[in-house]
Amino acid sequence: MKNIIETQQLTKQFKLESVINQVSMNIKEGEIYGFLGPNGAGKTTLMKMLLNLVKPTSGKIFIQNQPIIPTSYEYLKNIGSLIEYPIFYEELTAQENLQMHCAYMGYKDQSHIKKVLDIVGLQQIEKKKVKKFSLGMRQRLAIGRAIVTKPKMLILDEPINGLDPIGIKEVRELLVTLNQQYGMTILISSHIVSEIESIADTIGVLHQGELMEEISMHSLRDQQQSTIEMVVSDTNKAKRLLEETFNAKVRVVNARTLHIQQINEKPSTLTKHLIMHGIDVEEVETVQKSLEEYFVNRINGGKQHA
Repeated sequence: MKNIIETQQLTKQFKLESVINQVSMNIKEGEIYGFLGPNGAGKTTLMKMLLNLVKPTSGKIFIQNQPIIPTSYEYLKNIGSLIEYPIFYEELTAQENLQMHCAYMGYKDQSHIKKVLDIVGLQQIEKKKVKKFSLGMRQRLAIGRAIVTKPKMLILDEPINGLDPIGIKEVRELLVTLNQQYGMTILISSHIVSEIESIADTIGVLHQGELMEEISMHSLRDQQQSTIEMVVSDTNKAKRLLEETFNAKVRVVNARTLHIQQINEKPSTLTKHLIMHGIDVEEVETVQKSLEEYFVNRINGGKQHA
């Protein structure tokens, strides 16, 4: 797949301090790109630069192979966005807000508004004034406004921020639908790692303004080795046996628990071997490392945590 968004050595300084430092990122057409980073990492600033709301200090931006300069604006017709807290005309209804946005963008297909309200789950309250909306309803309307002009790309800054678990689930499912059924390329930022893990095709890890990692979720899952957790009657003896017989990497967690890594043998083979040597095995579980563990490890400079 070709890149639809690309940056080269993108840098932004405020008062000589680099908020974004030489970031080169590549977002492929048709994918969901998850932008991970703690609060203050620079995610919002970078997204604003993609939308020409903030001008880069140096570096280049290409969107659909076209270079973006300070006066570029035509390309924005192909991008729907949600940056920070969404602002609406409070005295207008959801439908009227979308009508106003379409008029502003020069988009004439008013019939599409009803379909968008259906897609974002606001079909029953399109006549309700926005001032009476909950936070979740506002987020839905903000996404509706972002997609109503049928853009090719979505740039969404923390779209699940402040939502309850049900609202998070609904927005997650909506984004997957927009990507899979409508072919939208989506750049989504979040500090909630588990939500990015569940939908992203590629992740970019941003920390202190620097892009520390850009990797596909498929490659990441292949890299992340699983851990076998065993509860046994004698951890020291079990550790010695597993290391000597299988050349395993074994860590004693506590008086009864072992973590076993870097081994190709099945858990059943390990269990059988220990039992044959007089060790009781009470529990066996395979635990796959999560993206959260990987993310925390990268942010901490590669240091492993017990």
